[in-house]
Amino acid sequence: MTTLPSVEVTIEVPFHDVDSAQVAWHGHYAKYLEIARCALLDKIDYNYTQMSDSGFFWPVIDMHLRYIGPARFQQKISVTATLMEWENRLLIDYLIRDFASGKRLTKASTVQVAVRLDNGEMQLASPPVLLEKLGVESAQDKNRP
Repeated sequence: MTTLPSVEVTIEVPFHDVDSAQVAWHGHYAKYLEIARCALLDKIDYNYTQMSDSGFFWPVIDMHLRYIGPARFQQKISVTATLMEWENRLLIDYLIRDFASGKRLTKASTVQVAVRLDNGEMQLASPPVLLEKLGVESAQDKNRP
């Protein structure tokens, strides 16, 4: 894989997401990331339904957000999600920008790990189905003659 999988979605900040100053409440940013993450997983053809069908779920175990500027009521924002790592975890970086100006509003990242549905065991390496979807070889495959 030569380029990192990435998607960009556009969201208009709805009234029910803002406070009395018409600024998006910080907790709603997790939802904006989720919308972009779902689009990214669709792009790699391994969305949450497909994950479950393959015997795994992928909980978010870590999330970091850096607020740079506020998103406001009716503002169109662009949320870019880029898959940075996939071998032992899913590390996704996000950038939220004002759609019109491109001004950076928020940087974020999430980490997800594979957990087997049948026994609840966290996996220390990404399952082969993910690597297959991404068109990459596992470390074990690289070492085979």
